[in-house]
Amino acid sequence: MPEWFTKLTRDFNTAFVVDNRWKYLLEGVENTLILTFFALILGVALGIIIAAIRVTYDKQYHLMKRGISKFLLCIGNIIAKVYLTIIRGTPAMVQILIIFFIIMASSSNKMLCGIIAFGINSGAYVAEIIRGGIMSIDEGQTEAGRSLGFNYVQTMIFIILPQTFKSILPALANEFIVLLKETAIAGYVGVTDLTRGANIIRGITYQSFWPLLAIAAVYLVMVMFFTWLVGILERRLRKNER
Repeated sequence: MPEWFTKLTRDFNTAFVVDNRWKYLLEGVENTLILTFFALILGVALGIIIAAIRVTYDKQYHLMKRGISKFLLCIGNIIAKVYLTIIRGTPAMVQILIIFFIIMASSSNKMLCGIIAFGINSGAYVAEIIRGGIMSIDEGQTEAGRSLGFNYVQTMIFIILPQTFKSILPALANEFIVLLKETAIAGYVGVTDLTRGANIIRGITYQSFWPLLAIAAVYLVMVMFFTWLVGILERRLRKNER
């Protein structure tokens, strides 16, 4: 048997089999999926709020009479714009470090810090996805809601938003995939994600080839799987539109 093959086999055994070191990767996959899932939920919630404020300002501000409601909407729009500018204009790495070491420095729950950091980051991009979806809905839909006796809020909830989410579901699913890969930096604040699991193995064995190759393969498989699911979702949505 070739010497190089024997060495690769021995290194593989040292990296994953000895002391069940493969469990570090298994724990990393679990934490990565948990972190991604809950961060996306938080991101969607923030995105809906920010998008609602921005769309309401664009469509209703000039129609509103002077008063506290118009003033609050103006303030909310300013806050939303500042949030979008800061989050989309700074690296996710810097954001998670600020949240972990400054804003939530007293918290020992690293997973929670990661969820909040990535949720806030994702919320900015989800907000623009949702806002773009709402703005793409024909204005006649809003007029149809008004003709049925709905006010602005009811029209948004019962007519506009259902159509919006149907059109942006593929984009939201792609945001989940992007977020899944972005969580690779969570290990910098101590979250045992997939990348940190590989780094732990590297620190124990002083080997880089197998641990890094393994996490690259795992990320690729997960992304391919979720991409496949997104493809199924898009095909079903196209069928429903016929």
